Amino acid sequence: MEPVLFYGVPHGCSFGSIVALEWLGQPYRLCRIDMLAKTESETFGGVSPLGETPALLLEDGRPLVESFAIMQNIVARGRDGRFAQGSAEFDRLNSVLAYLHTTFHSAFSPAWTAYKLAEDDPNREVLRALAREKAARSYAHLQDMMADREWLAGDTKTVADAYFIGIARWGEDLGLFDLSREYPGLHKHIRKLEADLGVIFAHAIEDETPATSSGGFLGHVTLAELERRVAA
Repeated sequence: MEPVLFYGVPHGCSFGSIVALEWLGQPYRLCRIDMLAKTESETFGGVSPLGETPALLLEDGRPLVESFAIMQNIVARGRDGRFAQGSAEFDRLNSVLAYLHTTFHSAFSPAWTAYKLAEDDPNREVLRALAREKAARSYAHLQDMMADREWLAGDTKTVADAYFIGIARWGEDLGLFDLSREYPGLHKHIRKLEADLGVIFAHAIEDETPATSSGGFLGHVTLAELERRVAA
């Protein structure tokens, strides 16, 4: 049985896991989770006890949560010798992934909290200002990182770039930045990724528009369809 990725909408960081699975090219399925609906599904809870996405239901029925762990699982599936544990490439990829998963991702937390508040709530702008301050440091650091390399973790695209594009868009999605003006070097990398077939596919999946997979996508499954597999 192929793995199933539970991805969240709107605009979840699980976007990057979809991209990474497309790049991998091996069979997988998707299960869509509306994160604003606060699903109480026991099936989803059996895979993600905290109700967060992404979550990956593995072939043997074990659940795997947290983007960092899921990305490492995808890397291992690729059997790419460059990323053998202990190698310089492995360490560099881990370093970039850890930064994206912790510092960069968390910088936007105040803005996502503000997004869920009423428009007239006085806390909204305070939270948005805090998010902009924190995210600005991350964007600047990532732009500096890209100054002497073609991709985030070296000379070829990796799951780090897949995870990055799912988060980097939040700056403009949340109305915090004009990335092309404020971070033109990093924006160039974003434009390159946005032209990638895996990224185009992930956008179509999120937007529920016709999506053409160049990887191993076998279709969506519902929570009801997964109930027996998760219970087992």
